[in-house]
Amino acid sequence: MTTDSGELTRDSTGEPGDAASSLRVAKSVSRPFYLYAVLANSLFQRGVFVLYLGHQGFSAAQIALLQTLLYVVSALAEVPTGFIADRVGRRASIVIGQALIGACLLGQVTLSGYAAFVVLFALQGIGMACVSGAETALLYDLLRRRGAETHYVKVKSRYATFGATTMALAIALGGSLQQISWELVYLASAIALLLAAAVLLTRVPEIRGEDAAALDEAAEAADEEAGGSSSGPAASTERAGASLGKAAVLRHLTPRLASLVVVSALMHATMTPYFIFTQETLSHQGTATTLVSVVMSAGYLIGGFAPLLADRADRRLGVHLLVPLTLLVLVAALGFTGLGLAWLTVGVFLLAVGVPDITAVVVDNVFNEGVPSRYRASLLSIITFVESLLIGCGYLALGWLVDRAGPSHGLAWYALVPALALALSVPALRKGTWVKGEKTG
Repeated sequence: MTTDSGELTRDSTGEPGDAASSLRVAKSVSRPFYLYAVLANSLFQRGVFVLYLGHQGFSAAQIALLQTLLYVVSALAEVPTGFIADRVGRRASIVIGQALIGACLLGQVTLSGYAAFVVLFALQGIGMACVSGAETALLYDLLRRRGAETHYVKVKSRYATFGATTMALAIALGGSLQQISWELVYLASAIALLLAAAVLLTRVPEIRGEDAAALDEAAEAADEEAGGSSSGPAASTERAGASLGKAAVLRHLTPRLASLVVVSALMHATMTPYFIFTQETLSHQGTATTLVSVVMSAGYLIGGFAPLLADRADRRLGVHLLVPLTLLVLVAALGFTGLGLAWLTVGVFLLAVGVPDITAVVVDNVFNEGVPSRYRASLLSIITFVESLLIGCGYLALGWLVDRAGPSHGLAWYALVPALALALSVPALRKGTWVKGEKTG
């Protein structure tokens, strides 16, 4: 449990074999996170922000640069903001991040001029970095503290579903709110983020880096008592002296884990720009604007419900099959888009947006299970750093390809990115250890 001083011990709720008790605990831990997911994803401006930036007089190139700036700053900010999550607290990091993002959204409807928006998008990137990684680390370690971490995939799947479904509905409502005023769209989003932060402050306990380390020590002690570990005095001393932070993570991760981090990042760097540029591609292929919006909304809904299949996919296929299959789906979807057939582009797009969301949950669980709690927030920050950096590069690369080859053929050439990820996934899919000195996975 967590005390006012930040001291944390592992709850012994239920016996290890008491599945019903463990499930009840998982439900009690996850409920406030589900409410948080709904509020944090009530971003009504998400589906119309490009139109708003155009309304401000910005060109397509300027808008693309703002998006690239957002992800690059978020990537660079992962290093310092990870300190907040590990030392000050994971809940504190999320609250600071959501408050900063909300303030930036308000700034976008009260300030004008490209220079002001450059500053606002940069600050929003810092806010995104504060939130990223900390959410997953906080959820997983709270489940672990109560002995219910075996339910993480199911909980995270539902968490992702609540978030994505809410996002789809918010996109639909955002267009209606815009008919009243742009200010209302952005104000409603900012209020939702502040309410999400309030839910965490009032209903979710804090976990700091030392609390996570205590969880590791308790688990290691239990393993030694059960005879499941023969660490010895030297190893115990090394664990006790292990430093927190990204330097420790980089010293301990293996090429296998590093490969999976890059592959996961490339998967996101494929999907995120692909989702945005599909709008222009469908329009170029003769699809009406109203139908394009319906396809985008359907994509968000599919992405919202797809993670519900993650638990079953993990048990039946596992990460070793899901990763290459997902990358092959992305290669095929981008390739078929190059044929210039609108109906085919829609079909492969709707398939492509669902499969990666399933795989992302399973890969996320691999990261959490394979890495000790004392490294978790830092590792997730590193992962998000790599993802954000590659997404930013992906926007620039795909934008250049679309300008040079056209929307359809530009997306087809972009299939080289998931193909590269498929080649790099070989080390990650082999048997071995994820972290040096830890158990195999």
